[in-house]
Amino acid sequence: MAVPKRKTTKSRAGKRRSHIGVKSKNIIEDKKSGEYRLSHHMDLKTGFYKGRQVIDPKD
Repeated sequence: MAVPKRKTTKSRAGKRRSHIGVKSKNIIEDKKSGEYRLSHHMDLKTGFYKGRQVIDPKD
């Protein structure tokens, strides 16, 4: 069975796990409706994406 020769330090373990942390969502305010939404996602309330009507708005 393989056994490590030395103990892994806290800093080295932290560097290895640096990409595991929870990232915050990129929430923006829509220019037309003023609603909050994720960037690069369409506005479900109005049905617009990049200034074009994509779907009929929800009631």
